[in-house]
Amino acid sequence: MTERVPLSILTNLVHDEEYARQVVPFIEPDYFEEHTDRVVYEQVAEYLTKYDTIPTKEALQIEVGSRTDLTEDEFQLIEKLVSSLELEEKPNSSWLLDTTEKWCKDRAIYLALIKSIQVADGNDDKLSPDAIPGILSDALAVGFDQHVGHDYIDDSEDRYAYYHRVENKIPFDLDYFNKITSGGLSDKTLNIALAGTGVGKSLFMCHVAASVLLQGKNVLYITMEMSEEKIAERIDANLLDVNIQDIQDLPEQVFSKKIAKISAKTTGHLIVKEYPTASAHSGHFRALMQELKMKKNFSPDIIFIDYLNICASSRYRGATNINSYTYVKAIAEELRGLAVELGVPIVSATQTTRSGYGSSDPNLTDTSESFGLPATADLMFALVSTEEMEQLNQIMVKQLKNRYNDINMNKRFVVGIDRAKMRLYDCEQTAQDDLVDDIVEVQYNAKEDNTKSKSKFDDFKWE
Repeated sequence: MTERVPLSILTNLVHDEEYARQVVPFIEPDYFEEHTDRVVYEQVAEYLTKYDTIPTKEALQIEVGSRTDLTEDEFQLIEKLVSSLELEEKPNSSWLLDTTEKWCKDRAIYLALIKSIQVADGNDDKLSPDAIPGILSDALAVGFDQHVGHDYIDDSEDRYAYYHRVENKIPFDLDYFNKITSGGLSDKTLNIALAGTGVGKSLFMCHVAASVLLQGKNVLYITMEMSEEKIAERIDANLLDVNIQDIQDLPEQVFSKKIAKISAKTTGHLIVKEYPTASAHSGHFRALMQELKMKKNFSPDIIFIDYLNICASSRYRGATNINSYTYVKAIAEELRGLAVELGVPIVSATQTTRSGYGSSDPNLTDTSESFGLPATADLMFALVSTEEMEQLNQIMVKQLKNRYNDINMNKRFVVGIDRAKMRLYDCEQTAQDDLVDDIVEVQYNAKEDNTKSKSKFDDFKWE
């Protein structure tokens, strides 16, 4: 039966235009094992694309005859095949689509296995064994997507149900972050913190990772800057409520008791995985999650990557001649694609430029290396610290891009920071009110007398 499917597909392609339009976008020429079948399919697909209709058998024979890559024997075999494409009885359309889809899936998996063996044996100059999970994953994902778009009138009921569906979100334990994200981080999103060196990018991610763990979620923290133990130490300081400098002095019995209390509070797990700087890309992360699923039955609800700029790109391997804009943009696109594929939010960070490092009012243009990163991110915000804010144990957050909510709502706000315990916390409302007062003062001074403001945000640039 299986060997008859290609002949059935080719027959219906030249007799059923509706069927051809449905399946041609999903069938790859390589799926056909016989060279003659492959040539006929290529000509049918090319004709359909060029002339917006299916070819007659006569037209198909003429098109095949115009090819210069066929021998006389091959041409005669193809001519005989085209002549045999007679449709005696039109089959059930649903059955035909299902059969074609199953054949495509089976062929994709078979070809992926052959390709994986070649890669594993070192017979592929372009791919390394790290690519094998991705090859198999792509093959398993093969299928016919018959959805052709949302009809504004006919699908209005579905749209109304969508408006009232409760979206799966991972909330913060920080009030203003929940406000700007409408309740937390959504699945299939890339969320980026922008900050200078030492401001608190890793601290922010460690704090959020700890808070999500306490919600009973599974957390994967990938680090390429610090060791697994250093990241775990920061999370220990946060969850165990101990100054990071004092953790090593804790008696083992006290440490174990505190860990047991954390374990009793959550059903989630937190995995920290370290990669060498600039050595790992989305393909490695995908393979890691497959391994965690097999060995630990662990699937993350959220992924932290510390941090994006020191990841590698799966598309540009050893890209010495690729400019930083293209390279970092590619990394961002690959990570967002991974978030969509896995159905989880990804949180990462990036550095400011040299000019943005000392600015107390950074903008998207202060993103280091590539403006393609903010173009890809769903949420991007800057973490800003000044000497006066450090004395107040505060850090300012400025929204730079927001697909969750109106970016002008709570565009700037402050949160408390306890660096000793690697923890963030909500400030009293008066701190937010003071921020508004400072903003008004700066605007007044800039517009009225152009004198320098004496507030703690005296370097703000206003758009």
